Amino acid sequence: MSATTLARWLPEAGQITVLTGAGISTDSGIPDFRGPQGVWTKDPAAAAMSTIGSYLADPEVRRRAWRSRRDHPAWDAEPNAAHAALVDLERAGRLRALITQNIDGLHQRAGSSPETVIEIHGTMREAECLACGLRTPMPEVLARVEAGEEDPPCPECGGIQKSATISFGQALKEDVLEAAVVAARSCDLFVAVGTSLTVQPAAGLCLEAVETGVRLVILNAEPTPYDGLADAVLRKPIGETLPRLVELALGTSR
Repeated sequence: MSATTLARWLPEAGQITVLTGAGISTDSGIPDFRGPQGVWTKDPAAAAMSTIGSYLADPEVRRRAWRSRRDHPAWDAEPNAAHAALVDLERAGRLRALITQNIDGLHQRAGSSPETVIEIHGTMREAECLACGLRTPMPEVLARVEAGEEDPPCPECGGIQKSATISFGQALKEDVLEAAVVAARSCDLFVAVGTSLTVQPAAGLCLEAVETGVRLVILNAEPTPYDGLADAVLRKPIGETLPRLVELALGTSR
């Protein structure tokens, strides 16, 4: 598919749904998971911290997870040009929904409205008790870690806490998944940005869109399982390419 065709599609899309993955945040200094320099590529054992069975069963995994949360680069990261471009798209009334697999909160920090952002994998900015469900701002729990608590229990019931994110082995929140599916089906264009599209059910949103007759564009550094379904596949830097696509959509390109 030619660049000319894509340039014609973008202004025609009245409502665009965007799915973002870790690749959109790499320019902000947050490494992805599966890329050549990814967290799990460099340290396969790190995946245990994101697996609910290992997390519940092994106190050492939890201790390592809390150190990782404390030292996560997202606390000092700033949104980049790709995040800002999606804010422009929303403010122009063209963004149907922003579904993100990311837990870093950078979309909201860039200015995306909480009502537009669907955090399908949760957020690292809150802690959640796995026993009673109590939610606590993550900085409060990390202050306890800094003070010497290696695996801080829930202050209400003493249960195991973790970040309010979806780990492997945990089901997605039904209402969140439903909102994402509706957004994928009810748009004119579905754009997947910076995601390997290997984690279900988030990756399956591409199929939800295509089966409803929605055009699919994939912008990612590496091949994905859904490339064959896409109307366009772009292998270009996200921080440069996504703002350019938004400019084309809004008719502000120069």
